[in-house]
Amino acid sequence: MRVFGIDCGTEITGFGVVDSDDTGRVPRLVCKAMGAIRMKKALTTAERLLQVFQELDAQLARWNPDAVAIEEVFYSVNAKSALKLGQVRGVALMAAASHGILVAEYAPLKIKSSVVGYGLAKKEQMQFMVARLLELTELPEPADVADALAVAICHIHTAQTIAAQEVGR
Repeated sequence: MRVFGIDCGTEITGFGVVDSDDTGRVPRLVCKAMGAIRMKKALTTAERLLQVFQELDAQLARWNPDAVAIEEVFYSVNAKSALKLGQVRGVALMAAASHGILVAEYAPLKIKSSVVGYGLAKKEQMQFMVARLLELTELPEPADVADALAVAICHIHTAQTIAAQEVGR
């Protein structure tokens, strides 16, 4: 299974591609790609959203994932920030839908629990565990990239759990 994780942000949108390798005795997670889309401040909102769409669209076409995993909207005190984040999420969802790819959404607590084992983990803990699970030599930077890889890992863990439960029935 290949999962394309997306961490939407108003300045940086992280993405990561993770494969589940079940060919060995022990299943492994393999990082195929990661990156950050840094929105240009000089652009209008519409142009920035187009930039995110075009870059995600190109990466989705390149990596041809089986699924896209994205973080659910969290509730923010600042309505303006929440609205901007919602616009970026909408563009990410549209990019996945335009490729006909299944989209799974996960709450931040679920992602952190799946990767770190603790729903209130800090960014540094997430970066460390993502690097460890993917056997990376360095921490994924910026944190948005680690978060994108984490949501992909969460989707793989969730799919493996569901598959194991179905076999046991």
